[in-house]
Amino acid sequence: MKITTKKLPKSEVEIEGELESEIFENYYGKALKKIGEGLELPGFRKGKAPEAVIISKIGEMRVLEEMAELALSEHYPKILEDQKIDAVGRPEISITKLARKNPLGFKIKTAVLPEIKLPDYKKIAKKVLTQINKEEKPLEVSEKELEDTIMDIRKSRAPKMQMKDHVHKEGEEHAHDAAGELPEFTEEFVKGLGPFENIEDFKNKLRENIKLEKQNQEKEKTRLKIIEGVMAETAVEIPEVLTESEVSKILYRMESDISVMGLKFEDYLKHLNKTKEDLRKEFRKDGEKKAKLSLVLNEISKAEKLVADPEQIAKEVAVILEHYKDADPERAQMHAENVLLNERIFQFLESQ
Repeated sequence: MKITTKKLPKSEVEIEGELESEIFENYYGKALKKIGEGLELPGFRKGKAPEAVIISKIGEMRVLEEMAELALSEHYPKILEDQKIDAVGRPEISITKLARKNPLGFKIKTAVLPEIKLPDYKKIAKKVLTQINKEEKPLEVSEKELEDTIMDIRKSRAPKMQMKDHVHKEGEEHAHDAAGELPEFTEEFVKGLGPFENIEDFKNKLRENIKLEKQNQEKEKTRLKIIEGVMAETAVEIPEVLTESEVSKILYRMESDISVMGLKFEDYLKHLNKTKEDLRKEFRKDGEKKAKLSLVLNEISKAEKLVADPEQIAKEVAVILEHYKDADPERAQMHAENVLLNERIFQFLESQ
């Protein structure tokens, strides 16, 4: 097989080549069989019509196209391996020469994993952490925070009462809490919330929980500062296909959230007076940022030879499959690997 590759802008590669006529001809029988299996012709059992009848029905061009598809789907992975191309996304394939007993000519355009020049990420992490340690204040939980949280819990347990005259506000109906029907904050109320001995015990545990929540928020802020510092100094050309994929994920999450609220996405778009395409344009910057983030994390994990713990992955997958009965095990595995590897990378950066 003759192959030439050419680098294109935006992290893409064009592969041009020819598959020898003898090899291409080998796909004739396979293509005919595949087409024949799906054809229903009068007077013949499905998949049993003779070659001449099939060709008179569909024409030779249709067989040639099927041959090309079979040949390239088999040879494309080999081409990538031989040429050491790290392809991402689906390739764009065009056929340049297609005839019986002739070589098959083709052009393939595909996005590739871009070259990334990482900055000194350990130094950036160290600088951020030093700065944060200097400014760090002890995490305290004030009486007001405690009382506000208790009030929120009481409100969430209050009986809801529909008002006779619905209040309309932008087409929404609001249910009102019945006046003065907040449950009293008593020992009985506290014990009904969980295994708490008394009010004092509940307050202590709640204070611990709020403190833990604050610690998690601080940790997230720190991680964000580190990774944004690394990304700001990383030069990389992001392939279009990765940006588009991230934008699709953002839209998919948005659609899911809206359907959980019992709304139709189409109605939501009408309310916003926007199309899906408008939203894709709006989320483009976010998509680019997310794509860059995953490329940077991937590169750090390669440089530091970081991998997720297989035992933890198996546990995480089991939890996902238990909670989401319809989940695809393969996607659950990928998701778990991704989450746990990212956690490992952030722990590494935090340890500088």
